[in-house]
Parts: sequence; C-alpha cells; structure tokens
Amino acid sequence: MQEVLTQETLSTVELLAIPVLPLIGAMVVGLFGWFLKERLSHWITCTLVIASTVLSIHVFIQVMGGASFHGNFWTWIISGDLDIPIGMMIDRLTTVMMMTVTIVSACVHIYTIGYMHGDPGYSRFFSYISAFTFSMLVLVMGNSFFTLFFGWEAVGLFSYLLIGFWYQRETATVAAMKAFIVNRVGDFGFAVGILAVWYYFGTVEYSKVFAAVPALVESGVSLSFLSWDVSAITFICLALFVGAMGKSGQVPLHVWLPDSMEGPTPISALIHAATMVTAGVFMVARLSPMFEYSEVALAAVVLVGATTAWMCATIGLVQNDIKRVIAYSTCSQLGYMFVACGVSAYSAGIFHLMTHAYFKALLFLAAGSVIHAVMAEQDIRKMGQLRKYMPVTYVTMFLAALALSGIPPFAGFFSKDLIIEATAVREMGWVSDVAYYAVISGVFMTAFYTFRMFFLTFHNSDRVPAETKAHLHESPKVITIPLIILAVGAVLSGWIGVTYLEMGELGAYFDGSIFVLDQHNPLMKLQVLEHDHGQSHFWLENGPLILALSGIGVAFLMYFRETKYPAMIANTLPRLHTFLLNKWYWDELYEKAIIRPTRHLGTWFWQKGDLGMIDGKLIHTGIVDSIKEAAARLRAVQTGMVYHYAYAMVIGVFGFLTYLMLNA
Repeated sequence: MQEVLTQETLSTVELLAIPVLPLIGAMVVGLFGWFLKERLSHWITCTLVIASTVLSIHVFIQVMGGASFHGNFWTWIISGDLDIPIGMMIDRLTTVMMMTVTIVSACVHIYTIGYMHGDPGYSRFFSYISAFTFSMLVLVMGNSFFTLFFGWEAVGLFSYLLIGFWYQRETATVAAMKAFIVNRVGDFGFAVGILAVWYYFGTVEYSKVFAAVPALVESGVSLSFLSWDVSAITFICLALFVGAMGKSGQVPLHVWLPDSMEGPTPISALIHAATMVTAGVFMVARLSPMFEYSEVALAAVVLVGATTAWMCATIGLVQNDIKRVIAYSTCSQLGYMFVACGVSAYSAGIFHLMTHAYFKALLFLAAGSVIHAVMAEQDIRKMGQLRKYMPVTYVTMFLAALALSGIPPFAGFFSKDLIIEATAVREMGWVSDVAYYAVISGVFMTAFYTFRMFFLTFHNSDRVPAETKAHLHESPKVITIPLIILAVGAVLSGWIGVTYLEMGELGAYFDGSIFVLDQHNPLMKLQVLEHDHGQSHFWLENGPLILALSGIGVAFLMYFRETKYPAMIANTLPRLHTFLLNKWYWDELYEKAIIRPTRHLGTWFWQKGDLGMIDGKLIHTGIVDSIKEAAARLRAVQTGMVYHYAYAMVIGVFGFLTYLMLNA
C-alpha cells in the first residue's frame, strides 16, 4: 500500500468493502444466476448491498466525528510522466453521497424482489443493479480524475444494459442506444477535460490539482480556440461540464433521460434518484476549487441549469405517462442543483441532491407500484380513484409529492428554497436574474404537474378498465416496505440536513470539502439578511411557498373539482399544447439537424466511396485489376524448374558485377 494520509483512522478494509461487496454480489449472481435461481440471487445481492449501506452509515458517523481519509492503495500505471494511482478521498461530501447511494440502492434491491418476480431475466437484473451501485460508489469515493472517469463510464455502461434490459422490445433497445450515444457526446468533452488536467497540472490526483489551481490562474495560461483566447482553467471546467450535461440530462443533452423509462421501474428510480444522473452535480461540487476560478464556467453552469429547470418543467405540465412526468421532473430538479453550483452555493446543490434522492426514488417506486397494480398501464388518463385500492402507495406518493413541491416541513422545502434564495442574492448580472426567474417560476409548475399526476392517478373519476379493476390491489410488503422507508427520508431528510448537519449554513457541514471564494458566496449574504426581517425580504423568504401552494391549488381546481378546464385550455391553445406535448420538438430537431444529414452523408460515402471508388473503376477495376495482371505475369516466372532459377541467379550476379565495374 502506498501513501496514506489519515486523521483519526478510518479502516481501509471497511472503506474497500463498501464498493467491493456490491461488486461481489454482481459477479456471483451474474455468473451463477442460472444455478442460484430467484431466491438465492436476491438474497446474495440484497444482503451484500445492505451490508455496504451499514458500513457507509458507520463511516458517515466517523467522519461526522472528525475522521477523514485521503490516500492511495496502489499505482495502476506509470508511463513517463504519467502516474495514475488508485485511492480514495473520504470527507463529508463523499460520505453524504455514499450514504445516499447505498440507502436508495438497498431500497431498490428489496423492492425489485416483488416487482421483477417471475421475469426471465431476474438474476441478470440483480447482477446489473449491484454492478451499477458498485460503479457509482467508485465514482464518488475515488481521489483522482481516473477513478472518477472509471466510475463515470461504468455507470454509463450499466445504464445502457438496464435501460435495454427488456431487449426483446424495440423501444427498449432504441432507448438504450440513444442513452449510450448521447452520453458518448458528453463523455468526449469529459475526456478532453481530464486530458487537459493532466497536460496542465501533470497529475490526476484531486489534492495535487486543487493545490496548483491558484498558480495556474495567476500565471494567466490560456489557449486559442476558434479564434478566442480562453484561459486554461475555463477550458478545463467547460470541457468537464460538457460531460456533466450528458450524464445529468441537461439541455441540449437531456433527450436520453425521459426515454430511459423503457427500462424496468426499479432502475428508473436508481438512475434518476441517487446514482447516475447526480454524478454531474457531484463532479462540479467536488471540483469547486477549479470552478470557483472561472467566472465563465460558473455562468455556463447557471444558464444551462436554469434553462433545463424551466424547460423540462413546462414539458412535464402536459405529459400523460406517469413515469415520464417524474422523469421530466428529474431533469428539472437537476437543473436546480446545477444552478446552485453555478451561483457557488454548492452545499445547497448537494443538500438538494440528498433530499431529492429520497422523494424522487419514492415517486418512481410508488409509480411502479401503481403500474404493477394496473397491469403495466402507464397512462394516467386511464387511472383514477386508485386510493381506494392502494392506501399505502397513496399515502407515500402523497408525501413524496409534497416534498417535491416544496411544502414544509417536507424535504424539498428546505433544500429547494435554499437554492432559490441563494440565486436571488448572487450578483452575476443578467445571468443570475434569468436564473432566478427560471427557478422561481419552476416552483409553480413543479407543484402543478406533480399534483396533476397525483389527482389523475388517485382521485378524479374512475377510468380504470373493468378487466384491470378486477386485478387491483395493494402491492405486497416487499414493495411497500421500501416505500415506507423512503417516505421517512422524504419527510425528515430536509429537517435533519438543516438542524443536525447544518447544510444550509455557511461553512458548516461541508467546510473543508467544498471551496468557495468569499466574493462568490451567496450563503454569506443570506446570513447577513437573516438579521434583517423587514418587509423587503418577504417575497425572498415566502415567495416559493406561495407559488407552490398556488400550483397545488390550480391542479386541485383543474383535476379534482372542475375537470372540464384542461380540455378547454388545450382547445384554446392547441399549438402550445402540442408543442409541449411533443417535448419542444427536441427529437425532431436532432432528427433534422444531425441524424438525417449524418445518414445522408454516410449513404453518399457508401455509394460514391465504397461502391463507386473501391468497388468501381478507380480501385477495383484500376488498381486491383492491375495488381492481378502483374501477379499473373509474375506467376508465369515461377516454373518450378531448378535450372531456370539457377540461370536467373547467374544473370543476376553477372548484372550486379557489371554495375559495380561501371561505377568503380
């Protein structure tokens, strides 16, 4: 074992066990699932993931007490100046992510026992989700850009396998391929950013890079890009953020995220709540010592996050697939997290990441419980009055809806309001103004589409077909128990984060894990404003709650009391309704601007290049036939007669000697 730096020793065996246990479960069940069958498959994977969860909680408690770990276990590559170590950085930021990932993953594993029962790929699914958990843990626990990249690509691989899990369906394979390709676009920028880090800093270890950033900035190193002079730190941060845009479903690389609903519901919860899509937010927060020195990069993060938060909220207003409504909500909430990071309120972004993980996983798993009960139906227009049949699912989804809408004292109220307040006081010119109006208007839309889905599913008129109604019942305990556990998180995680962890206060919980320049810190300004409770701050403190309650009220009016209004509005504004229903025509835009021209270009190269040149006159008829003719003539020389070869050798020697004599 190489260099290990610790404060109040954390056991390296314990730390290594946290990601390795899910990996062992994935390998055993993946290799021997055919032999283990259902019962042993889920017992092995669930037990190991729960053990990883317990260890993560134990490490979290130790770190809260002052322990930390930063060290390398071994060196993977040494090549010239390139030195790639394998190690971990365990601090308060890491432990929040570890605990969130493992708790949600454990709930999803248990839930899967009931949801996937009887599926032919039962063991394969458990192998995939355990490997997915391992990948995310490597991503958040590593101490270098290499481990970050390894986990980054691994979650991308397993998301591809899970989205296309039901590969017999063409829609599932298309959605998986879409996710894979879009993420490759983002990952190209991510890889360029990591290579630039090594080029400028000569290392990929976080601590060494962070320590060298101020010197790089002071030296004014820049590079020319498309006739612009861009500072090196800005180029690195923007390239890395492109990867975050793809992985975390930000505009314009968001199109894969809603389509990932083609996978089984448990993986929708795992991807959208605590693992893959939050990787980009974690990455920006982890790299705060770099992003803080680039105003351009911070502005880009704010604008992309605000655009995504607002645009995806508008799309969610009219979607009818219960999982897609929640998926667009995920895109929107991730936008809020990026806005928080862009305005330098990284702790608020991670706080919202943590609370969001619980209530968003709960929403997805509750939606899966509904889908399980109504025989795989996902259209909320074909549901209604389900509260009579599914009381546990009804109550838990109601709690999750309140948390997502930002109603106190539920989790979303504390974290989302903190983001909005930080955005309001951060001075970034028109950038912060645009972001504030985007996130504050998004509060109303979030509450509206969440309770639109809730009322259409559990209230409104009974639209469930008769043949489905005979099958209606509450889900088994193996499904409802994870819902109850996550409901506790949806109710209490925000309050715990504010009171015990002090995540909403300046330099409290994340002190030493996240770096913020004093002139950027919006939480510092919020602390000053807390001492002044004048009338001027009424909207800043209460505006989000007023808008959330208004959104719920409008949804109640339109989908509970006066159900004629939605059709009237859609008929009055048909173009706007169609525009939103078709998701701003992003897929059609990509089809016309990228896919179709690329297909035409490929067809042209095939017809003109392969058929016209290679198989045509230039290559095949010209060069290939000439080679064939020359080879045929040379073959005639190979007679097989020894005296012919001896004669040729004599002639050759004679010619060679003659050449030497003439040139002597």
